[in-house]
Amino acid sequence: MSKLVVLKGQIQNYAWGGFDFISELLGVEKGEKPCAEYWLGAHVNAPATVTTQEGEQLLDVYIGSNPNEKLGTKISQQFGRLPFLFKVLDVYEMLSIQVHPTKTEAEKGFLRENQEGIPLTAPHRNYKDDNHKPEIMVALSEFWLLHGFLPKSELQKVLQTVPEFSSLILVFEEQGYRGLYKTVMEQSVEETNTMLSPLVSRILPLYKQGKLEKSSPDYWAAKAVDSSGDKAVLDKGIFSIYFFNVVKANKGEAVFQDAGIPHAYLEGQNMELMANSDNVLRGGLTPKHVDVPELLKHVAFEETHPEILSGELQNDGIERIYKTPAPDFQLSQLKFSNSSVYNATTTTAEVLISIEGTIEITEGEDALSLQKGSCAFLEAGSSYSILSKSNAIVYKATAP
Repeated sequence: MSKLVVLKGQIQNYAWGGFDFISELLGVEKGEKPCAEYWLGAHVNAPATVTTQEGEQLLDVYIGSNPNEKLGTKISQQFGRLPFLFKVLDVYEMLSIQVHPTKTEAEKGFLRENQEGIPLTAPHRNYKDDNHKPEIMVALSEFWLLHGFLPKSELQKVLQTVPEFSSLILVFEEQGYRGLYKTVMEQSVEETNTMLSPLVSRILPLYKQGKLEKSSPDYWAAKAVDSSGDKAVLDKGIFSIYFFNVVKANKGEAVFQDAGIPHAYLEGQNMELMANSDNVLRGGLTPKHVDVPELLKHVAFEETHPEILSGELQNDGIERIYKTPAPDFQLSQLKFSNSSVYNATTTTAEVLISIEGTIEITEGEDALSLQKGSCAFLEAGSSYSILSKSNAIVYKATAP
């Protein structure tokens, strides 16, 4: 039986997605709904499909038929399933402010909500599964995001220079990050509107005149208001835009986000690799459920100094590995020039997607040609080679 099969993902039509990037990548017609994410994994919410000699199968079913063979005994016994979820993202509108739980807290929360009889599809459900969700993203374009709380001195400067936040200076001095965030997140709608309305009145005209830089929180706060459906109710997520680091990642640069780090994707396209989970605790910039008490249990209330990862180029000059402390996944970029060859042997399952150019994959007697947007699944114990006759960029997801 072949260890190399064609993989086809599932498009997710979330409201914040764009209309062009993913459809152009996959070579499909643009639809009426935005294409936000392209899932290449075995998560039960949207499993990918593999094409085998027996026909098409959902990836979770395909792996479940013989997990020791497909994943390798070590990963199969450790995780019991494909441990990662691989995605392409096209962020047109800002995503929600969010944080992910630790593995232990996810297990406790999932069990508790099951015991409470909350349906998995309920809009107020916090825990969709029992897993943590550390994640890494590699920018496919200039990419903007929020990532963790500003260092103390920088946050103090924000509170001192934004006149609407002057009443929060003492709160931060006396109660630190937790007290500051808790104060604004527990405000009533009226209190939030009273504090933020003068700020919005100042920055919105500047945004519409194109006078704000993307490196400024003013830009993203104004964009959030301008794109919101109900401008009479100002979103508490605006506070996070000012309290968190605004980060730019250039094409090929990566950012890792562990449990507890509050973050939000703002704009751009990326490859994202995460633990096989859909657990998200939201803190604003979203019409979805925001559970403030549960959110506050999981946020890391500490200053964050963003680390932009450039990856480690391997000796073959082709593979660049973006290493993280997560045991669930490892992300690589494979960059090919004319007639370059990449050779590898898999210890567990791998997912490959061609982002630019065409490649030829050979594993034993089997061969696949992957054009831009095409994907492949390789099971454990595969010895394969990739040949590209022109420039190409491939992203690879596996477990370390």
